[in-house]
Amino acid sequence: MKRSIRFLVILCALLVPVSAFAEGVPTIAAKTKGMQRYPGFFTFFWDAAQGRIWLEIPEFDKEFLYVNGLSTGIGSNDLGFDRAQLGDEMIVSFRRVGPRILLVEPNLAYRAESSVNPAEQRSVREGFAESVLWGFEVAAEEDGHVLVDLTPMLLADHRRIPEALARDKEGKYAVDPDRSAIYLPRTKSFPKNTEFDATLTFHGSDPGPEIRSVVPTPEFVTVREHHSFIELPDSNYEPRPYHVMSGYWPVTYRDYTVPLGQDLTRRFIARHRLRKKDPKARISDPVEPIVYYLDPGVPDPVRSALIEGGSWWNQAFEAIGYRNAFRIEMLPEGADPMDVRYNVINWLHRSTRGWSYGATIVDPRTGEILQGHVNLGSLRVRQDYLIAEGLLAPYRTGAPPDRSPLTPALARIRQLAAHEIGHTLGLTHNFAASSTGRASVMDYPHPRISLDAQGRISMADAYAAGIGAWDKVAIAYGYQDFPPGTDEKAALNDILEKGYRDQGLRFITDQDARPEGGLHPYAHLWDDGADPVGELAELLKVRHVALSGLNPGAVQPGRPMATLEDVLVPIYYLHRYQVEAVSKWVGGLDYEYSLRDGWQSPPRPVSPADQRRALGALLDCLSPAQLEIPDEVSRAIPPRPLGFPGTRELFPRRTGPAFDPVAGAEALADRIVGLLLNPSRVERLARSEAEDPGNLGLVELIDRLLERSWKARPASGSRQELQQVVDFAVLRGLLGLSRDTRVSMSVRAVTLAKLEDLRAWLSEQEDADLGYMQRAAIRLAVHEIDRRIAVPDETNLPESQAMPPGQPIG
Repeated sequence: MKRSIRFLVILCALLVPVSAFAEGVPTIAAKTKGMQRYPGFFTFFWDAAQGRIWLEIPEFDKEFLYVNGLSTGIGSNDLGFDRAQLGDEMIVSFRRVGPRILLVEPNLAYRAESSVNPAEQRSVREGFAESVLWGFEVAAEEDGHVLVDLTPMLLADHRRIPEALARDKEGKYAVDPDRSAIYLPRTKSFPKNTEFDATLTFHGSDPGPEIRSVVPTPEFVTVREHHSFIELPDSNYEPRPYHVMSGYWPVTYRDYTVPLGQDLTRRFIARHRLRKKDPKARISDPVEPIVYYLDPGVPDPVRSALIEGGSWWNQAFEAIGYRNAFRIEMLPEGADPMDVRYNVINWLHRSTRGWSYGATIVDPRTGEILQGHVNLGSLRVRQDYLIAEGLLAPYRTGAPPDRSPLTPALARIRQLAAHEIGHTLGLTHNFAASSTGRASVMDYPHPRISLDAQGRISMADAYAAGIGAWDKVAIAYGYQDFPPGTDEKAALNDILEKGYRDQGLRFITDQDARPEGGLHPYAHLWDDGADPVGELAELLKVRHVALSGLNPGAVQPGRPMATLEDVLVPIYYLHRYQVEAVSKWVGGLDYEYSLRDGWQSPPRPVSPADQRRALGALLDCLSPAQLEIPDEVSRAIPPRPLGFPGTRELFPRRTGPAFDPVAGAEALADRIVGLLLNPSRVERLARSEAEDPGNLGLVELIDRLLERSWKARPASGSRQELQQVVDFAVLRGLLGLSRDTRVSMSVRAVTLAKLEDLRAWLSEQEDADLGYMQRAAIRLAVHEIDRRIAVPDETNLPESQAMPPGQPIG
């Protein structure tokens, strides 16, 4: 009897409706009386008296997209917190549990899409953790809607700014609630999205140098974090499969219910929704065009250049049968760039030059791009202008008008606009495009500089204009319509095959192009041409003319002559990226992202002859003649005056305020030697030599480095010190390689044996007819090799000098 009564009590408790939890809870109308109401995708209320946001939730377990980001930045490229920066997108929903509301993110990285069995779907769903992002208490309820206080969530840091500042040794910070508040001007609700903005102040101690350089009172760092609640699109979008050679970045997840023998990972490309109004027409207007809106804060003439360059993409859409599918307009008066209905191009200011970004808000379920979000760094165009000043010396008396640095600078900004918009169309980098005739704006282009018939520097063809051949192939893969009944997989494959086979195009992206030990001979950043070695030779000719002619004509009238160094640095290091491109021919391998049943070519090692040609070109760059700065240029650069402090953009120096022409050469020599002795590269050379003695191998590489340095004919005059810079760069590189735990024992053995051979040879030179500086250098080298043998982990050699920042060059 007692058991029956207990069961009845429990049953009645379970049957109590959820609304019973709301007993004593006011209605939404009563709770929000006197507050300002913002209707939209989510309706919210602003309590001006308390400074709080109250969110009305109309239904539960309905998914929407949540994105957080930054409205305002800290102002330092190195710290990485920029204006209009997007965070990750997350599918979320509100879930009610009694009086609590949970904001829940399901785990979409693991799915059960190939099954209709609810039990199988549940087993996958329950096998992986979900995330509860926030919890709320019901504050009011009415007609099935509830009201919650969203303010604590909005005033919390979601960008992990204190963690990043601590990691970068910029101080210990935490959110200061007394200095944080809702920012109402950027808190709005639209039909498809609701936006919230909050001013957050981080109170800290021990601020670092970057924070001090950009924040007025560095103990208080104030930014605005942004939160977007976005309506998910309908189900009429058709995902397009990812292909490794398509040029798109993939949206991936694992489907645990695919049949055995199939790949668990599903891959789609990210792209905008685009459809023809007339699917049967060869040329048709789109149902809805892709429109990008430009930040009104961009000044002219940059504004016009951005519009022109970004509009190039319409060429690619016209090529696949679209009319007026892509365009750029100014952001309308009163429109908000955070409104998800607008694809936007923002103009971004920082204290130092840095990267631009093409980001997107993507539906993670399908890969559909809901908003393109471009951030363009404003200082990049100024770097192009600076390079052009050094090359063209436009301020000398009687300089012709066609020497204006503005022309190549604007040409670059057009290309940059097209590049970053390309990312927001779904495209990734193609760092092999420069080897096939400037085939893509998705490469990083080096300015094409030449000498005219009179031997003068010309930048008339500095940057390409328009979309390249690869870009048209990539857009066709992602956006081409097909008539009903078409075998879409075969048609997409045919688009790529024609691009590669018929047009000779290449596609290699970041993971193969960025590493210093990379081996693809045509994949590199900021290089030019199909023959890197030949291009390096031409660029060195241009560099020689530019350095020889560098004079006050490169400095704007009225500026201190010390700023000639600002112009000199990018000219002196003009060839730094072509050098990196040539280094990949040493131990290089030409390959594609081939499929088993594809039409791609098999991997092909770079021929021994081409590898030796590349090695010879790099060794030539180590000659004192290539490392020196003309005396007349060095003598023209005085110490910097008050108001023009030194920056990281200048040469390293050991000479105090005096200009140091040797430390910059040391940094360059160390860089070239470091590329040649990269652990991955020397391993490949050692194995190649073992396979065939006729191949370029590690022994030959080290021998040729020593012939160009310690065993070379002694230089004289001012070049003697530059020769020793190369000598010690090679010694430092070999000593480091002999200690490097990343390389095999055989590589370390060869390197140590060569060091011992060098020691024996140097010992024989101590009695030769040499100057005191040369004998002293030999004694130090012998001492360091002996120390390497006796105490393997110690060295007395000075650390390498660091080159000034290179990327982004413009």
